[in-house]
Amino acid sequence: MKNYLKILICFLLMSSPSWAQSDGQTDFNKDWKFYKGEVKDGKSIGLNDEDWRTVRIPHDWAIEGPFSNEYNARCGGLPFHGEGWYRKHFTLTNTQKDKHVAIEFEGVMNNSEVWINGHYLGKRPFGYLGFEYDLTPYLKQEEENIIAVKVKPEDLSSRWYPGAGMYRKVWLNINNDVRVNHWGTFVKAHNVTSRVATIDIQVEVQNFKLSDEIVSIKNKVVDANGDTVKELHQKTIAEGKKTIIAQQSFNIIQPQLWSIDDPNLYQLVTEIISKEGEVMDTYRTRFGVRDIKFTTNEGFFLNGELTKFNGVCLHHDLGPLGAAVNRRATQRQLEIMKEMGVNAIRTSHNPPSREQLEICDEIGLLVLDEAFDEWGIQKIENGYHKVFDEWHERDLRDMIRRDRNHPSIIMWSIGNEIKEQKVKDGWKVAQKLAKICHEEDPSRPNTAGFNQYENSIKNKLAHQVDIVGFNYKAAKYEEVRKNHPDWIIYGSETESITSSRGVYHAPFLEKYKKNTDHQVTSYDIIGPSWSYPPDMEFYYLEQNPSILGEFMWTGFDYFGEPTPYGGRDNSTNGYWNSDWPNKSSFFGPVDLCGFKKDRFYLYQSQWTDTPMLHLLPHWNWKGYEGEEIPVFAYTNAEEVELFLNGKSLGKKVKGVDKGIVPIQFQYYEGPYDFPSPYRLRWDVPYQEGELKAVSHIDGKVVGEEIINTHSKAKTIELTADRTIISSDDGEDLVFVTARAIDTKGNFCATFNGDIQFTVSGDGTFEATGNGDPSSLVLPNSQKLKFFNGMALVIARANEGKGGTINITAKGKGLKTKTITVKTKAQNKEIQ
Repeated sequence: MKNYLKILICFLLMSSPSWAQSDGQTDFNKDWKFYKGEVKDGKSIGLNDEDWRTVRIPHDWAIEGPFSNEYNARCGGLPFHGEGWYRKHFTLTNTQKDKHVAIEFEGVMNNSEVWINGHYLGKRPFGYLGFEYDLTPYLKQEEENIIAVKVKPEDLSSRWYPGAGMYRKVWLNINNDVRVNHWGTFVKAHNVTSRVATIDIQVEVQNFKLSDEIVSIKNKVVDANGDTVKELHQKTIAEGKKTIIAQQSFNIIQPQLWSIDDPNLYQLVTEIISKEGEVMDTYRTRFGVRDIKFTTNEGFFLNGELTKFNGVCLHHDLGPLGAAVNRRATQRQLEIMKEMGVNAIRTSHNPPSREQLEICDEIGLLVLDEAFDEWGIQKIENGYHKVFDEWHERDLRDMIRRDRNHPSIIMWSIGNEIKEQKVKDGWKVAQKLAKICHEEDPSRPNTAGFNQYENSIKNKLAHQVDIVGFNYKAAKYEEVRKNHPDWIIYGSETESITSSRGVYHAPFLEKYKKNTDHQVTSYDIIGPSWSYPPDMEFYYLEQNPSILGEFMWTGFDYFGEPTPYGGRDNSTNGYWNSDWPNKSSFFGPVDLCGFKKDRFYLYQSQWTDTPMLHLLPHWNWKGYEGEEIPVFAYTNAEEVELFLNGKSLGKKVKGVDKGIVPIQFQYYEGPYDFPSPYRLRWDVPYQEGELKAVSHIDGKVVGEEIINTHSKAKTIELTADRTIISSDDGEDLVFVTARAIDTKGNFCATFNGDIQFTVSGDGTFEATGNGDPSSLVLPNSQKLKFFNGMALVIARANEGKGGTINITAKGKGLKTKTITVKTKAQNKEIQ
């Protein structure tokens, strides 16, 4: 209860529109007009946009579809390119008049251009970073103002689904003429121990006036309990039309350290006060106090504790919601990852949303913050290389300035699998980007993910970064440590194994490139040529304990890159449509809907301590009577006993009785039939009935898993991820899982019949999905099919006082079911 109250107080104290933001920041996300297509005078004040759609930001136009073979399956088979326009009409209130007004976009995908009242404000090609424009010179005080945004993403500009449009939030920043600059605070903790920590505060004060202003800067630090820890005052001169930097330092005695298990957060409240005593700006910055240390021979230490990276790479889309950022959807993704045992996230391969970083800070996840997937040499026809020379410094500096106060971030990544690895002078670009990282933030190391093992070393790109990341080179860890004993190394991208949830092909452990059903077996043995099962990364990390850990590819499935279907390799410029309708990846241990695949539990068995047990495959094999079915158990217990219809098939001890799995990949010279110490295996002659596994530690039962042969599906089981959600702002979501069940209560793991959802009451329908990488049913359809017994519906709470949302599911031959979810105002009441 004590910990719950602490988290609650922290949430209430810290909940705000932005991690670091002024009290003058105003929500500017409702009632935008949207038109998909070319508009001759989209910026014009006189344009009639009454017939345009009204949308709420964040908005991703591409997820609305259609899925089509005309679009690139490599990018989800969705129409993310083309031209789109957004316009917003607004009039300043009395309290906003005569203020300094700016508009802040957290991200627009991509090639955005912005106008206010017909005046051009600027462009931003890169869709993954926010930017601010000054509106003040062009605003009308007593009349309507019009913001116009043109977005023009290009085809062949991404190697995965990027989304399209104003997919991150927008704010109106309304301040006095003296304010804290945009992203203008930097809080650094150093010399950190459990007894004391030194805190350096840097505040940039921006003066829009012509004349100098004498101001006082008041910095107050508040801890997670709401108590004031320190209050500092400083007088300074804010020079006219300039930005000055004020710095202060102090010690915190017995600091509340930020860690993975106890992510304590502080808040810095900065006030700019005029000489007359008027508070001109209040700016709030959350930060954490923690110590990070990277060592060559031992690994990474967080607050003095050796910590191995149990990491995942994550793309930025949110499955059925597309790329439009939603805090709850992001939180759910990260909670599922943490349940798997994940302690670190790589933001692959671009700067993440503000929400993702906030939540990582709040729940205790380390972050590798990544800037670029491409430098000056082309990967794809219209990729970042087209603007790299002009924009790379601005974009990298902005990413670091935006994100530098997040305690979760431990490294800045300057790039992923960049083509400069093969160029003799490529090291010069790496050196320049690494230098920028040091200039903007000397408190964290920089890194990069290298896939060209020999070239990255021969051409000395790996020599330019502080921490060396290698993609898919587990078999080379020992060699690189021997040849470069002074390097600090980790697996920046690992595994890339593929699977479909609930799919098991016969012959059961046969490795193949493609299957006629457009799916991949969930025995977790199949992947592209560079990939390998998780077992191999576990094995090589154990053999090389100085390696910092891994970031497996990827935590969740995502739209695009449907390997092994459709494409040749990661360098293919063209369309990946030869195996249509495959349009989403198979890489995740969790599918597009957040449903767990078998591989989730293999990672959980290695990355968690709470007793767990998972059994696979399903037990519906009519026509295979008497044939041996490979049965695997994933567990962190000591031993497992397997039973078939009450008869023991024997006990197996983890690490001793090794499960044989087929292994073959680049640089690997071991046996094809690898004896995996991480899986327990029985080959069981099939007979229908009950398959049961029982796990033990010290001879005591700690877990049990039962799989039954199911009969015909008769009813639907509905489960909501939460029973109460917020109605405060109309942004909270509830995720409801539907499972097909037979008359005996067994899960129908092979059922693929129809299901239809309806949402009524104090909420609205948002999206559906089933996790099938080959399904072409759009997320905005309320009718779809079960995929191997499961489907998902997402509902949004109406903004207001609260009430109830009713979610109903029905299907042919199935008993209709309804689940009710409450909505309430006040975040403190959410469970």
